Formats: sequence, C-alpha cells, structure tokens
Amino acid sequence: MLERALILIEGIGNTSPLYVRSARRLGLRPLALSAGSSRHDYLAAEGIEPICVDTDDLDALSQQCARLQASYDIAGITCAGDQFYPTVGKLCRRFDLPGPNPDSIERCLDKYTQRELLAKADVPIPAYRLAANAGEVEHAAAAIGLPVIVKPTTGSGSVGVRLCRNLDEVAEHTSYLLSGNHIWPSSPRVLIEEFALGPYYLAHIMGDKIIGIEGGDSGPPPYFVFRESIFPAPLTDEEQESIADVSLSCLQALDLGWGPTCIEFRWTMRGPVVIEVNPRLGGGPSPQLIQLAYGVDLITEHVKLAIGEEWDLRRRHSQAAAARLLVADRDGILEWNPGDSRATALSDVAEVKFYVEPNTPIVRKGDYRDWIGHIIAASLSPAQTEATLQRAVDLIDWSITPFRSTDTKPSADP
Repeated sequence: MLERALILIEGIGNTSPLYVRSARRLGLRPLALSAGSSRHDYLAAEGIEPICVDTDDLDALSQQCARLQASYDIAGITCAGDQFYPTVGKLCRRFDLPGPNPDSIERCLDKYTQRELLAKADVPIPAYRLAANAGEVEHAAAAIGLPVIVKPTTGSGSVGVRLCRNLDEVAEHTSYLLSGNHIWPSSPRVLIEEFALGPYYLAHIMGDKIIGIEGGDSGPPPYFVFRESIFPAPLTDEEQESIADVSLSCLQALDLGWGPTCIEFRWTMRGPVVIEVNPRLGGGPSPQLIQLAYGVDLITEHVKLAIGEEWDLRRRHSQAAAARLLVADRDGILEWNPGDSRATALSDVAEVKFYVEPNTPIVRKGDYRDWIGHIIAASLSPAQTEATLQRAVDLIDWSITPFRSTDTKPSADP
C-alpha cells in the first residue's frame, strides 16, 4: 500500500511549517514542491528536502504530481498563501481532488476585479479607481479626494501599499510603482482608493462559517505594517453581527466558500467597510491566536478539507489571545540575545519568536517584511493578556544599531 501524502506548493512565512506539522499529525507525508531556495527556507527546519519544479508552470507541476503518484497515494494538494492558490485549484481539478474554485480565486486576487464584484453586490467598500499611468493616477486621486491609498492591483502583505496625503506623495509613489522598482506579475495596474478611517478588524472564515473576528492595529502612516492583534476583537454583539453579515455577502459576491477566507474591515462612520477579501488563512500569527482563543486549529482543519475528510470547527474553550509584532524602527544591524528566556518564562506567554538571526542587516520596506519577530500571549482576561504582552516586550533584549558609513548595506526598495 502506498503511503498517503499531501503536496504543498511553495511556502510562506511562519505558516508553512504549521502545514507540514499538521500533515504529519494526520499521518500524511508532506511533499513540498518549490522553484527555488528563497521560497523554501522553512523546510530545512522541518527535515524536508524540497522537490524542485517551476511552480509558475502548471504543466510542469502537473507532470511532477503525476510522477509522485507512482510512489505515493496523493491525498490532497494545497498551499499556505494565496499566490499559488489558483494553481492549487487547477491541479485539484486535474487530479480529481477536493480544492478551491480557481476562477473564483483568480478574480478575488485581482483587487480591481474584486472591487467591481463587491460593488455590484452593494457590499460597502471605499471609493476606488483603476489607473495604468501617472496621469490617470493623479486624476483618480483628485476625483476621489485626498488622502488616498495607492497600491498595486495584485499582491499581499501591504507590499506597495501607501497612504498619500497630497499630490506630491501620489506622484512619488506612482513613480516608484511604475518605474520598475516594484515587481509586477503582469501588466502594471494601480488601484486608487478612498482612505477608510477607523478601527481595523479581520473576519476569519472556513467554508461559510465565521470562526471569529480579530482586532488589530498597524504602524504609523504612510505605510500599513501590522503591529498588534487581539482575539476576539472588542466588539458588541451588534457589531459582530454586522461584520458577519457583510462577510457572508462577500463570499456570495465573489463565489467563495470553500476553505479559508479572511476579510479585512475598517469600522467607519457608515459601519464596517471591506478593505480586502483574501482567499486564504489570515497571515502572521493569526492561526495561532485562533487556536489559543478557541481551541480551533484552522490549519489542521484546512488540511482535512483538502484531503476530503470531515472537519471540526467547534470551539473547545474561550480565552483572550493577542500578539505583538516586533517591527524595526530604524535601519541598521539587529542585535538580540537568542539565549534570553525571561519573556518566554512569563506564565501567560505562548511564544516568543524572532524571524531573523542576530547581527542581521535591517532595511525597512514599509510592509510585512519589516517584521522581525513576534510575542504571543493568552489568558482568560483581555486586560491580563495585554499586560503580559507589554511585560514580555519590555523583557526582550533587542536593539538596532544604525549603519556606519563603512557598513555594506543590503539593497532595498525605496
């Protein structure tokens, strides 16, 4: 009898190792397909040798999956992020495996198309315009009214996203996006959006079930580097119901509803406004927070869905879980003591983790790549959890020494 296996297409951040571990807990052999070493650094720590294949070539992937069928019982195919999720859907259809609708995922990943579909369904969203050149961007910004958000129509992690408060900033950021500095997977197209001001929330969904709503905060403008989250969000029952209703409207408008979805909101003067619908699990430590808060392991349940097994989304308990993202406040050399366990020793701290090694050069980019680590805590009380997080942050011995004139600085986006 062939060993059952789960194929994972590429990897992303700290979430991919969790998929590997979940697969193993379910008795599956994780098989990682990757195009290059920069995409599978996480595999070495999990003791996995990647199978190299051009993951941008659907036929090459299909041929590799067919070859693996000779040695394994392929139970499912999935991925941790959303970049390759349309590919996952197409492969699942070719091999008659459970998977997402690739057409729906592709429409959702195009932020302009997503906006059009949501607008057609009367889902509350910011005013928006599409532009292909600097003149169109400036005209759109003036029509919407400053300040505006200027961002690529594709991508994640706030890469290329900026708040522009005047036309000079609009012109500057547009020049950056269109001058070749930003990497585009297809023809450059820029989305200009009304700046929706208000508290940030994130609805986590599996299938068509609202698992919970997370509250969060990002760093100072003009960028949106996520810094803190708490689960569950401090909302009234009426506010939760409103966000849940809009979330389900998003699923219907975008023809989603298989597997994970996370929907970003701002609570404005007109209620919850949808910032973005992501056809994937929430990024960063969100899956861990949900497990701590409710005892629901969304990654394992996603793997179960991908292999055709029945999932279980029942809550086992109720706690307040929160995370603080450690973000560089300057460029320079990161220094920290990997042997310092004072923060980890605090009773309600679940995890203290750095993403980079000591003495790493840091150049800020204004997106998720500025994260250098996180601290997660959980307790029965939101106030206690927040207090524990702050104590842990104060105990972490880390600093960034500014570059000297003789240092060789790594290249970075402007």
